[in-house]
Amino acid sequence: MSGREHHYEVTVNWTGNTGNGTAKYFDYGRDHDITAPGKPLIKGSADPAFLGQKERWNPEELLLASLSECHMLTYLALCARERIVVTAYEDAATGTMTEEAGNSGRFTEVVLSPVVTVTDPEKAERAAELHHDANQACFIARSVNFPVLHKPETRIAA
Repeated sequence: MSGREHHYEVTVNWTGNTGNGTAKYFDYGRDHDITAPGKPLIKGSADPAFLGQKERWNPEELLLASLSECHMLTYLALCARERIVVTAYEDAATGTMTEEAGNSGRFTEVVLSPVVTVTDPEKAERAAELHHDANQACFIARSVNFPVLHKPETRIAA
């Protein structure tokens, strides 16, 4: 399977032109729509700190969601391969972005905090260890230039 390529396409359409384009920095909207064939529309904007609308998704949240989602999907696959039955998974992910000189900035870290419920108490330790393996295999985590840390909690199903 090595060397296979996967290609992805989305369309981002700026919808924030209030009539004068970007003639004035504070006068245009940051709203945009993200689409892909056959998928629901995502309403995007900038972070409110950068004049966006808080009720819309911003790129920083979508990056965080991508890391969390990729880790979860990789982790669940690893558990299934090792016959560890997961019955619940929830992650309250957090990310830190630091602004820098020159109107720029970057993420400095992301912390994933998955709470995972497994059925077999004897497999709970291995289930916890698989978060490390999932991080090493996650396509998105392997593509970013900042640490993706983990604070997992493993629970046993009642």
